[in-house]
Amino acid sequence: MRLAKFLAESGVASRRAAEEIIRAGRVTVGGEVVTDPARGVDASAAVGGGRGPALVQVDGRAVGPGRAELVVFALNKPRGVVSTASDPQRRRTVVELVPAPAPARLYPVGRLDADSTGLILLTNDGDLAYRLTHPSFEVEKSYRVVVDRAPVSARALRSLRAGVVLDDGLTAPARVRRLAPDTLEITIHEGRKRQIKRMCAKLGHRVVELERVRFGPLELGDLAAGSHRRLSEAEVAALRAAGSGLRAAGSERRRAASRPGASPAGSGLGRRGGGGRRPGAGS
Repeated sequence: MRLAKFLAESGVASRRAAEEIIRAGRVTVGGEVVTDPARGVDASAAVGGGRGPALVQVDGRAVGPGRAELVVFALNKPRGVVSTASDPQRRRTVVELVPAPAPARLYPVGRLDADSTGLILLTNDGDLAYRLTHPSFEVEKSYRVVVDRAPVSARALRSLRAGVVLDDGLTAPARVRRLAPDTLEITIHEGRKRQIKRMCAKLGHRVVELERVRFGPLELGDLAAGSHRRLSEAEVAALRAAGSGLRAAGSERRRAASRPGASPAGSGLGRRGGGGRRPGAGS
């Protein structure tokens, strides 16, 4: 098993974060510092205890699958709290708001800017975090967005639904509902940095407030700001399904779009009908 995957399945971090931890020289295997995320480890031997040649440690602490119960929490992130496990500026972090059951170490799934609010997940399940955040799995996220220079024009709404050209390329089509002259609900399935804010700014509207109200099948609901709750087994199963089925659906859409005479890619996005799965998001 690749070392990065081993760390993810041990609840240390998501696969991408685990790769950075490894490259930073924080991981040892059998007492030897390893900086290659692709290094193979024997998972069964690595959790055998003792100080054997396969023992994996992060910052001097032994890790391995099964050492801590896998848990997922939902948090309504308040404004001013950062979406990291630690912060060099000593700002309050989302991890500080959710006490982890020992010996689990929680980390946030995805991110929200410090001035954004709403639903964020925290877990020690690295594989689930990877599936919920990697763009290839197309897990949706929905946001309530308040902008300036209201009302938002019909032309701007059409642009959001068709895709907006940003400095890092054309965005995938978004689903958009107008809730008020200055308020939209925007659903996307990409995870580009500050994507919602950049899309709205490109169309001449500065985002004044941004609140994530849904992550995959999970809704924020009436969870109070700063409050958290542990997800049920059924809710975790639904998240896990969202991080597996949508990738296959996206692959099928891409294959269909490549066939002769097929409709342009994304032409069916934004519609709720048809019985198909909806695409996913991140911002």
